[in-house]
Amino acid sequence: MNQNEIIIQRLKQQKLLPLFYHSDKTVCLGVMNALYASGIRIIEFTNRGDAALQNFKALVECRNQSMKDLLLAIGTIRTTEQAQSFIEAGADFLVSPVFDSAVCAVALSHKKLLMPGCMTPTEIHLAENAGCQLIKLFPGNLLGPSFVNAIKELFPAVDFIPTGGVEVSKENLEAWFASGVCAVGMGSKLISKKLMDAKDFAAIENETRSALQLIQNITQ
Repeated sequence: MNQNEIIIQRLKQQKLLPLFYHSDKTVCLGVMNALYASGIRIIEFTNRGDAALQNFKALVECRNQSMKDLLLAIGTIRTTEQAQSFIEAGADFLVSPVFDSAVCAVALSHKKLLMPGCMTPTEIHLAENAGCQLIKLFPGNLLGPSFVNAIKELFPAVDFIPTGGVEVSKENLEAWFASGVCAVGMGSKLISKKLMDAKDFAAIENETRSALQLIQNITQ
């Protein structure tokens, strides 16, 4: 099993991809430690600010020292330069809000998995033909579980992960998983700016553990 197959398998097992960004390196490390303590083994750090690359390097360094089984994705990748920089920094895989063929080519040249963001069947079709096996449905709150129900049979070889507006609630998560997604992405609905700014890492750990348990109860 190659690294990309391992990533897909681990995502399907975890069923939750937490994602976050903060400009403070100490906060980033605290969030990563809290997520790891909750049971998370795949994290997406988003490229949303000037400190993203340096903070991501710090996360990779910490992971390599004490969390060797943790996979780190970099999100919000929209250019080939960003893709190259974060691959060199140690990203295990890339996540994008869009499908960009040039970014996809960079990922493939490094044998890195790219999870592009798509909103239409045409975008999904183009991404699949370019070699993408995981598709990020974005923004999830606008598309909704009914979109997955409508298009999933058209793309039997593709796995879908909605991101954007996914709620930590039984009703919302049940609807998404019933539609056939393999996992859900959660950002501010799970790891809020308020908790990060307060450095309330215990709350982040507890809320993530609860979300994992809720998803397990729904999908078992």
